[in-house]
Amino acid sequence: MADTLRLEIVTPEGTVYSEDVELVTLPGVAGEMGIYPQHVPLITQLVPGEMIVRKDGRDLFIATGEGLVDVTADRVAILTDQAISADRIDEAKAEEARQRAEARLREKLSDEEVASVNASLVRSLVQLRVKRRRQG
Repeated sequence: MADTLRLEIVTPEGTVYSEDVELVTLPGVAGEMGIYPQHVPLITQLVPGEMIVRKDGRDLFIATGEGLVDVTADRVAILTDQAISADRIDEAKAEEARQRAEARLREKLSDEEVASVNASLVRSLVQLRVKRRRQG
């Protein structure tokens, strides 16, 4: 039995992660899921939240957006609109984006604009939550 699986994370900017890992914990529509090597095949929706990747016994924390997850026995492929490791999140920029989005929501907006601003707000809140949980 293999003791690792290939994790590939792709965003609109390109492949942001492609490594062999021991475990992937991700936020799915049914809740948090742990994916180990030899997992049963699965396709599910990724929701904004925190993904934990265990490689060489160490955990990497990643803020994720919405997307799709395709799991096989030896691979996890994720297509998402956001994937930023906790150590690369700029807390000040994320806080500024949160404040901007909240201010925009107080304006008179079309339904499309509200959906877009809400998506921006969720992305910034996820980044802030992941960054702040992993400090100190």
